[in-house]
Amino acid sequence: MSGIPDNIIVIHPDFEKLKAEVEKLRTELSMFVLERDNLIYQECKNIEMAYMLSVGALEYKAYEIECAILRLKRKVELIQANKNRQEKIVLSKIEAILDVEFAAYKEKLDEQVNKMNEALERSKGDMLTESESCELKKLYRAIVKALHPDLHPDLSKEKLTLFYNAVGAYERGDLEELRIISTMVADPIVPDARSEGLAFLMKEKERLTKLIQNIKNRIDEIKSEFPYTMKAIVQSPEKMEARKSELEERIKSLNEILSAYSRRIEEMLR
Repeated sequence: MSGIPDNIIVIHPDFEKLKAEVEKLRTELSMFVLERDNLIYQECKNIEMAYMLSVGALEYKAYEIECAILRLKRKVELIQANKNRQEKIVLSKIEAILDVEFAAYKEKLDEQVNKMNEALERSKGDMLTESESCELKKLYRAIVKALHPDLHPDLSKEKLTLFYNAVGAYERGDLEELRIISTMVADPIVPDARSEGLAFLMKEKERLTKLIQNIKNRIDEIKSEFPYTMKAIVQSPEKMEARKSELEERIKSLNEILSAYSRRIEEMLR
Protein backbone atom coordinates (compact mmCIF):
# COMPACT_ATOMS: atom_id res chain seq x y z
CA MET A 1 0.00 0.00 0.00
CA SER A 2 1.48 3.32 -1.04
CA GLY A 3 -0.92 5.37 1.02
CA ILE A 4 -1.69 7.57 -2.00
CA PRO A 5 -5.40 7.81 -2.89
CA ASP A 6 -6.36 6.47 -6.33
CA ASN A 7 -7.78 9.80 -7.44
CA ILE A 8 -4.47 11.63 -6.87
CA ILE A 9 -2.20 11.97 -9.93
CA VAL A 10 1.51 11.90 -9.11
CA ILE A 11 3.32 14.33 -11.37
CA HIS A 12 6.68 13.12 -12.64
CA PRO A 13 9.38 15.63 -11.60
CA ASP A 14 10.50 16.06 -15.24
CA PHE A 15 7.01 16.47 -16.67
CA GLU A 16 6.66 20.25 -16.36
CA LYS A 17 10.22 20.79 -17.57
CA LEU A 18 9.68 18.54 -20.59
CA LYS A 19 6.30 20.11 -21.27
CA ALA A 20 7.94 23.57 -21.36
CA GLU A 21 10.70 22.29 -23.68
CA VAL A 22 8.14 20.83 -26.09
CA GLU A 23 6.11 24.04 -26.10
CA LYS A 24 9.30 26.00 -26.78
CA LEU A 25 10.12 23.65 -29.68
CA ARG A 26 6.60 24.06 -31.06
CA THR A 27 7.00 27.83 -30.98
CA GLU A 28 10.43 27.55 -32.59
CA LEU A 29 9.07 25.26 -35.29
CA SER A 30 6.20 27.63 -36.03
CA MET A 31 8.70 30.48 -36.44
CA PHE A 32 10.86 28.49 -38.86
CA VAL A 33 7.78 27.34 -40.81
CA LEU A 34 6.73 30.98 -41.07
CA GLU A 35 10.22 31.96 -42.26
CA ARG A 36 10.24 29.17 -44.84
CA ASP A 37 6.74 29.93 -46.13
CA ASN A 38 7.43 33.66 -46.17
CA LEU A 39 10.47 32.96 -48.35
CA ILE A 40 8.55 30.65 -50.69
CA TYR A 41 5.22 32.46 -50.97
CA GLN A 42 6.12 36.10 -50.41
CA GLU A 43 9.74 37.21 -50.54
CA CYS A 44 10.98 34.95 -53.34
CA LYS A 45 7.90 35.67 -55.45
CA ASN A 46 8.41 39.41 -55.00
CA ILE A 47 12.12 39.12 -55.82
CA GLU A 48 11.32 37.09 -58.93
CA MET A 49 8.61 39.53 -59.98
CA ALA A 50 10.96 42.51 -59.68
CA TYR A 51 13.76 40.68 -61.45
CA MET A 52 11.59 39.35 -64.28
CA LEU A 53 9.91 42.71 -64.91
CA SER A 54 13.30 44.42 -65.07
CA VAL A 55 15.51 41.98 -67.00
CA GLY A 56 13.34 38.91 -67.63
CA ALA A 57 12.61 39.92 -71.22
CA LEU A 58 16.33 40.34 -71.92
CA GLU A 59 17.15 36.97 -70.35
CA TYR A 60 14.44 35.34 -72.43
CA LYS A 61 15.76 36.93 -75.60
CA ALA A 62 19.32 35.84 -74.85
CA TYR A 63 18.25 32.26 -74.22
CA GLU A 64 16.03 32.25 -77.29
CA ILE A 65 18.99 33.28 -79.47
CA GLU A 66 21.23 30.69 -77.79
CA CYS A 67 18.67 28.01 -78.67
CA ALA A 68 18.48 29.28 -82.24
CA ILE A 69 22.30 29.14 -82.53
CA LEU A 70 22.41 25.56 -81.24
CA ARG A 71 19.66 24.60 -83.67
CA LEU A 72 21.48 26.17 -86.64
CA LYS A 73 24.74 24.54 -85.56
CA ARG A 74 23.01 21.15 -85.54
CA LYS A 75 21.38 21.98 -88.89
CA VAL A 76 24.82 22.56 -90.36
CA GLU A 77 25.89 19.13 -89.10
CA LEU A 78 22.86 17.41 -90.66
CA ILE A 79 23.29 19.19 -94.01
CA GLN A 80 26.99 18.30 -94.06
CA ALA A 81 26.15 14.67 -93.27
CA ASN A 82 23.78 14.58 -96.29
CA LYS A 83 26.49 16.09 -98.46
CA ASN A 84 29.10 13.59 -97.27
CA ARG A 85 26.75 10.75 -98.18
CA GLN A 86 25.91 12.52 -101.46
CA GLU A 87 22.22 12.44 -100.53
CA LYS A 88 19.55 14.92 -101.55
CA ILE A 89 19.08 17.62 -98.92
CA VAL A 90 15.43 17.68 -97.85
CA LEU A 91 15.04 20.64 -95.50
CA SER A 92 11.59 19.55 -94.26
CA LYS A 93 13.07 16.28 -92.97
CA ILE A 94 15.98 18.09 -91.33
CA GLU A 95 13.59 20.54 -89.63
CA ALA A 96 11.48 17.62 -88.35
CA ILE A 97 14.59 16.05 -86.80
CA LEU A 98 15.50 19.38 -85.21
CA ASP A 99 11.98 19.79 -83.80
CA VAL A 100 12.36 16.49 -81.96
CA GLU A 101 15.92 17.13 -80.76
CA PHE A 102 15.15 20.63 -79.52
CA ALA A 103 11.78 19.96 -77.88
CA ALA A 104 13.34 20.34 -74.42
CA TYR A 105 14.70 23.76 -75.33
CA LYS A 106 11.24 24.84 -76.46
CA GLU A 107 9.77 23.67 -73.15
CA LYS A 108 12.31 25.75 -71.25
CA LEU A 109 11.46 28.79 -73.36
CA ASP A 110 7.78 28.23 -72.57
CA GLU A 111 8.66 28.05 -68.86
CA GLN A 112 10.31 31.44 -69.12
CA VAL A 113 7.20 32.86 -70.78
CA ASN A 114 5.08 31.45 -67.94
CA LYS A 115 7.38 33.04 -65.36
CA MET A 116 7.03 36.38 -67.10
CA ASN A 117 3.24 36.02 -67.20
CA GLU A 118 3.20 35.20 -63.47
CA ALA A 119 5.35 38.25 -62.73
CA LEU A 120 3.04 40.47 -64.76
CA GLU A 121 -0.03 39.08 -62.99
CA ARG A 122 1.56 39.52 -59.55
CA SER A 123 2.49 43.11 -60.37
CA LYS A 124 -1.21 43.90 -60.95
CA GLY A 125 -2.22 42.76 -57.46
CA ASP A 126 -2.84 45.08 -54.54
CA MET A 127 0.20 45.23 -52.27
CA LEU A 128 -0.40 44.98 -48.52
CA THR A 129 0.61 47.87 -46.28
CA GLU A 130 3.34 47.28 -43.72
CA SER A 131 0.82 46.88 -40.89
CA GLU A 132 -1.31 44.50 -42.98
CA SER A 133 1.78 42.47 -43.86
CA CYS A 134 2.66 42.19 -40.15
CA GLU A 135 -0.89 41.09 -39.36
CA LEU A 136 -0.77 38.53 -42.19
CA LYS A 137 2.40 36.97 -40.74
CA LYS A 138 1.04 37.04 -37.18
CA LEU A 139 -2.22 35.34 -38.16
CA TYR A 140 -0.45 32.78 -40.31
CA ARG A 141 1.99 31.88 -37.56
CA ALA A 142 -0.89 31.34 -35.10
CA ILE A 143 -2.64 29.12 -37.64
CA VAL A 144 0.58 27.18 -38.22
CA LYS A 145 0.89 26.54 -34.47
CA ALA A 146 -2.68 25.30 -34.30
CA LEU A 147 -3.07 23.41 -37.59
CA HIS A 148 0.29 22.48 -39.10
CA PRO A 149 0.37 18.68 -39.69
CA ASP A 150 3.98 18.52 -38.45
CA LEU A 151 2.85 19.89 -35.11
CA HIS A 152 -0.39 17.90 -35.07
CA PRO A 153 0.07 14.52 -36.83
CA ASP A 154 -3.44 13.38 -35.84
CA LEU A 155 -5.18 16.36 -37.41
CA SER A 156 -8.62 15.63 -38.86
CA LYS A 157 -9.19 15.77 -42.61
CA GLU A 158 -11.36 18.87 -42.18
CA LYS A 159 -8.74 20.75 -40.17
CA LEU A 160 -6.02 19.71 -42.63
CA THR A 161 -8.11 21.19 -45.45
CA LEU A 162 -8.49 24.34 -43.38
CA PHE A 163 -4.71 24.52 -42.98
CA TYR A 164 -4.12 24.19 -46.74
CA ASN A 165 -6.70 26.92 -47.32
CA ALA A 166 -4.66 29.09 -44.94
CA VAL A 167 -1.47 28.33 -46.91
CA GLY A 168 -3.23 29.37 -50.12
CA ALA A 169 -4.52 32.56 -48.50
CA TYR A 170 -1.04 33.39 -47.23
CA GLU A 171 0.43 32.81 -50.67
CA ARG A 172 -2.13 35.17 -52.21
CA GLY A 173 -1.78 37.70 -49.39
CA ASP A 174 -5.49 37.27 -48.63
CA LEU A 175 -5.66 38.88 -45.20
CA GLU A 176 -9.43 38.61 -44.85
CA GLU A 177 -9.45 34.85 -45.39
CA LEU A 178 -6.68 34.39 -42.82
CA ARG A 179 -8.71 36.46 -40.34
CA ILE A 180 -11.66 34.13 -40.85
CA ILE A 181 -9.57 30.97 -40.47
CA SER A 182 -7.82 32.32 -37.37
CA THR A 183 -11.17 32.69 -35.57
CA MET A 184 -11.78 28.97 -36.15
CA VAL A 185 -8.47 27.86 -34.65
CA ALA A 186 -8.55 26.14 -31.25
CA ASP A 187 -5.72 25.82 -28.74
CA PRO A 188 -3.66 22.62 -29.06
CA ILE A 189 -4.42 19.72 -26.75
CA VAL A 190 -1.80 19.29 -24.02
CA PRO A 191 -1.33 15.82 -22.50
CA ASP A 192 -1.84 15.32 -18.78
CA ALA A 193 0.87 14.46 -16.26
CA ARG A 194 0.33 10.72 -16.29
CA SER A 195 3.16 8.41 -17.37
CA GLU A 196 1.76 8.15 -20.91
CA GLY A 197 1.81 11.95 -21.10
CA LEU A 198 5.51 11.96 -20.24
CA ALA A 199 6.26 9.33 -22.89
CA PHE A 200 4.30 11.38 -25.43
CA LEU A 201 6.31 14.52 -24.62
CA MET A 202 9.63 12.66 -24.93
CA LYS A 203 8.69 11.40 -28.40
CA GLU A 204 7.31 14.80 -29.35
CA LYS A 205 10.53 16.53 -28.33
CA GLU A 206 12.57 14.19 -30.53
CA ARG A 207 10.17 14.56 -33.47
CA LEU A 208 10.03 18.35 -33.28
CA THR A 209 13.82 18.64 -33.01
CA LYS A 210 14.24 16.67 -36.25
CA LEU A 211 11.55 18.71 -38.01
CA ILE A 212 13.17 21.99 -37.00
CA GLN A 213 16.50 20.87 -38.44
CA ASN A 214 14.84 19.76 -41.70
CA ILE A 215 13.09 23.12 -42.10
CA LYS A 216 16.30 25.03 -41.29
CA ASN A 217 18.05 23.01 -44.00
CA ARG A 218 15.25 23.87 -46.45
CA ILE A 219 15.56 27.58 -45.60
CA ASP A 220 19.29 27.40 -46.37
CA GLU A 221 18.50 25.72 -49.72
CA ILE A 222 15.98 28.40 -50.67
CA LYS A 223 18.49 31.14 -49.90
CA SER A 224 21.08 29.46 -52.12
CA GLU A 225 18.77 29.19 -55.15
CA PHE A 226 17.11 31.46 -57.71
CA PRO A 227 15.26 33.75 -57.21
CA TYR A 228 16.56 34.53 -53.71
CA THR A 229 20.12 34.79 -55.08
CA MET A 230 18.90 37.75 -57.15
CA LYS A 231 17.88 39.70 -54.03
CA ALA A 232 21.06 41.80 -53.96
CA ILE A 233 20.60 42.70 -57.64
CA VAL A 234 16.91 43.57 -57.23
CA GLN A 235 17.64 45.82 -54.25
CA SER A 236 20.41 47.72 -56.05
CA PRO A 237 19.50 49.94 -59.05
CA GLU A 238 23.20 50.06 -59.97
CA LYS A 239 23.51 46.26 -60.03
CA MET A 240 20.27 45.96 -61.97
CA GLU A 241 21.50 48.40 -64.62
CA ALA A 242 24.79 46.50 -64.81
CA ARG A 243 22.86 43.25 -65.34
CA LYS A 244 20.81 44.89 -68.11
CA SER A 245 23.94 46.14 -69.85
CA GLU A 246 25.53 42.70 -69.54
CA LEU A 247 22.51 41.04 -71.14
CA GLU A 248 22.25 43.63 -73.91
CA GLU A 249 25.92 43.06 -74.81
CA ARG A 250 25.39 39.30 -74.74
CA ILE A 251 22.35 39.59 -77.05
CA LYS A 252 24.38 41.69 -79.47
CA SER A 253 27.18 39.11 -79.50
CA LEU A 254 24.76 36.20 -79.87
CA ASN A 255 23.00 37.88 -82.80
CA GLU A 256 26.35 38.14 -84.60
CA ILE A 257 26.96 34.41 -84.09
CA LEU A 258 23.41 33.64 -85.26
CA SER A 259 23.91 35.66 -88.44
CA ALA A 260 27.18 33.86 -89.12
CA TYR A 261 25.49 30.45 -88.92
CA SER A 262 22.64 31.63 -91.14
CA ARG A 263 25.11 32.78 -93.81
CA ARG A 264 26.97 29.48 -93.60
CA ILE A 265 23.78 27.50 -94.18
CA GLU A 266 22.90 29.69 -97.17
CA GLU A 267 26.30 28.97 -98.66
CA MET A 268 25.94 25.23 -98.05
CA LEU A 269 22.60 25.15 -99.86
CA ARG A 270 23.79 26.92 -102.99
